[in-house]
Amino acid sequence: MKPGMQPTGAMTHHKTHSGSPHILRLMDEVYREMYRLEEGRAGAEVGLALALLRAWIATDSNPEGAGNREWLIKVSPICLQMIEAALKQNAPALPCAQ
Repeated sequence: MKPGMQPTGAMTHHKTHSGSPHILRLMDEVYREMYRLEEGRAGAEVGLALALLRAWIATDSNPEGAGNREWLIKVSPICLQMIEAALKQNAPALPCAQ
């Protein structure tokens, strides 16, 4: 990010979130996996999917998870698009069985 710029969207909530240490670790895990997927690391799409799932489960089991839910609602569509794009890119060209 360029000096003087402010984070926006899903990043804003992450940077300013004051949730439990467990939730913050899960949020960091999601961002790390997003980065790994962007870097093209093998298996990163599965890692991101698992990190998202863990974050949703933790949020749903925490009665004070409203802020986390808002963050997940913002970041999940982005993560799903990333996962789907990686799966399409890495899909082997298999002949159709007839």
